Amino acid sequence: MIGTPKGLRLHIGFFGNRNAGKSSLINALTGQEISIVSDVPGTTTDPVEKAAELAPLGPVVFIDTAGVDDVDALGQARVRRSLATLSWMDLAVLVTTPSTFGETEKALLARLEPFKVPAILVVNQIDRETLTEAQAAAVAALGIPVVMASAKTGLQINEVREAIVSALSSHLEPDRPLVGDLVEAGDHVLLVTPIDTGAPKGRLILPQVQAIRELLDAGALCTVVQENRVKAALSELTHPPKLIVADSQVIKSVAKDSPESIPLTTFSTQMAYSKADLLALAEGTAALARLKAGDRVLIAETCSHHPQKDDIGRVKIPRWLKETISPELQIDIAVGKDFPEDLTPYKVIIQCGGCVVTRRHMMARLLTALEQHVPMTNYGLTISYLQGVLERVLSCHPEALAAYRQALTREETPQR
Repeated sequence: MIGTPKGLRLHIGFFGNRNAGKSSLINALTGQEISIVSDVPGTTTDPVEKAAELAPLGPVVFIDTAGVDDVDALGQARVRRSLATLSWMDLAVLVTTPSTFGETEKALLARLEPFKVPAILVVNQIDRETLTEAQAAAVAALGIPVVMASAKTGLQINEVREAIVSALSSHLEPDRPLVGDLVEAGDHVLLVTPIDTGAPKGRLILPQVQAIRELLDAGALCTVVQENRVKAALSELTHPPKLIVADSQVIKSVAKDSPESIPLTTFSTQMAYSKADLLALAEGTAALARLKAGDRVLIAETCSHHPQKDDIGRVKIPRWLKETISPELQIDIAVGKDFPEDLTPYKVIIQCGGCVVTRRHMMARLLTALEQHVPMTNYGLTISYLQGVLERVLSCHPEALAAYRQALTREETPQR
């Protein structure tokens, strides 16, 4: 569990006013000095993440956020960062005290509601003071689990832990497999994994590793090759593979080197299936056919790696868009967990696969885009569209293919 990537961990965020004891509560829950604790308001600035284990759930990430009642200009920037994380939490722990409970908690719950994020309330510092009858009634009216505790003395910290486990257990959605439900025991799958500058030294990228593990768990046979060995691998197999999964960057050559009769998809397309809503993203891909000179496109990455010379999101996709659609497209890049609040200037959003974040994080971004009527697609679907092989790639998911075709028809746009 120690090495579980953050994108496969449950994310638990702690929110509330300054000096409510959010940092102290995390330290008490983990038994570690993860967050700096001080009586000075505003000690926590940017959200602080700490990977941990929470029995019996397993690997989680605790996120300590800045107080949402900060007032000056810098404080408001901190508040925006804190609130930006609300939508993609698996659980929000609202932390308050008897003397500060009030409108903050109601406002936070209102922000959580559209994203269906579960929440519990921890009334901290009960070693110092208690709720009045009126406050107790208001707390009960929130309609969420409540625990009275003291991070300083450890009073009822176990009850806080139990409330977190209970809330998460009752709201957990089973992980969606990457490729495991496309095969059966004994099937043979060919994985095409080019080794470029973006690949970590001595390792494969996370979606490739995840695919291999799922195939092994499913009892399938797995052959891994680079793109220049596809023809050789196919010729050496006694029977055609049940499926080919290729890196999006080489999908055109793999499609050319493999018979149409063999189902073909990409790692990034499968990430859209696993991490988000493939049907919605397939529909969003149709927006690429409507782009014209001067339109604005947002390319969004959830990780903040140092860009390489052949970086897929910041170099290759912008180049392919301009070469294929128009050199006058205006392309903006959003990196890391920052995501623009106003998406309306964009004709389409091209989101990365999201291998380093959770499914809830990806769904929160998709929901935000759809609420603002901005179509979203992802790297793999975009590349397959630009390379002219999208329909074949989506053939593994007939409903997504139908959604894409219907979106094209609705907008009366030509199909690539």
